[in-house]
Amino acid sequence: MDGVGQKKNVFFIGATNRPDILDPAITRPGRLDQLIYIPLPDHKSRISVFKAVLKKTPIAKNVSFETLAALTDGYSGADLTELCQRATKSAIRESIEADEQRKKLMKDEDDMQEDAEDPVPVLTRAHFEEAFAGSRVSVTKDTILQYEKFRDNNDPSKKAANRKKIEWPKDNGKN
Repeated sequence: MDGVGQKKNVFFIGATNRPDILDPAITRPGRLDQLIYIPLPDHKSRISVFKAVLKKTPIAKNVSFETLAALTDGYSGADLTELCQRATKSAIRESIEADEQRKKLMKDEDDMQEDAEDPVPVLTRAHFEEAFAGSRVSVTKDTILQYEKFRDNNDPSKKAANRKKIEWPKDNGKN
């Protein structure tokens, strides 16, 4: 960061999920102006993550983003993405198995329909149930406490709240 001229608009942005191993020199005043703690997604944010990750994926009408979000408290964005990927893989496996079954039932390959209907046209509750069986939360409560402690130790507003009030001398109307 040293050597960047004052007349240039340069911003340094960094992100880590391991603030505990940052060199203290980088967190000293004047280095990084702001440290921003981004917590795990809340209920509303989890709904948004599900909608974003599954925006091009057909979902059964009885699968509720609201319910998925309620079931995933404590999940990170990456955990939610993995859950959706697991559900999708479950649907793909089911589709492949259905295709194999259909091929076994067909005696002659000429009978196979090229335009056969997709046996698994949407992600269903069963796909998500299978995904949940293999899902995991990657951020432990201890890790969250460490992040929050780091935030509290580096949050200028917390330090300002604990600072003594400055008693300025009376200026007698002078600025």
